[in-house]
Amino acid sequence: MSAVFLSPTIKAELCAPQLRLVQTLYPKLRCGGGGRRDLQTHANGAATMPALGLVLNALGIGLFCWAMFVLAVHALPFFVALICGMIAFHGGAGVIGALLVGSVAGALTLAAGEVAFAVTRSLALRLVIATIFAVPAAIAGYNVVFALSQIAVPSLAWREAFACLGAFCIGGTRWTRLTVLARRGPPVRAG
Repeated sequence: MSAVFLSPTIKAELCAPQLRLVQTLYPKLRCGGGGRRDLQTHANGAATMPALGLVLNALGIGLFCWAMFVLAVHALPFFVALICGMIAFHGGAGVIGALLVGSVAGALTLAAGEVAFAVTRSLALRLVIATIFAVPAAIAGYNVVFALSQIAVPSLAWREAFACLGAFCIGGTRWTRLTVLARRGPPVRAG
């Protein structure tokens, strides 16, 4: 009986938390149960935030997986960049100098490996260069897939199987990216 004489703001505090915002927009919204309900006032925005959260979570997880894949494929240039950046940082270059040195060292490692693979005509030397780049990628792929499979796969045998498959896929991707550049021949001039 006392709820009849309360102000609309106090009535909003007595309602469910989802309806507080809606009740400030629609002051005639009822808080109690039973009786007739208003058919013209509905809280349609209650499902928007969870749906938006699910979409943004899926995009975030997809971006994370893509970044892990790219990092595993480029494992050797990343480790060279990391080591050179740490040496520069401990040598007194500072954070920005270490980032620059590391980025340049990683880019030069990647470019030197791809150019050396493309220019070399010896099959044995190509095999060695491709192996130098593919083995760290495969090891990184194994470790990434094994660590991520611990989240959802309880069986150790299945985790190992997924990790081996990940190592094969990521090492094969690195191998393929090197060999694609070498398959392209010199540009042919028309005429």
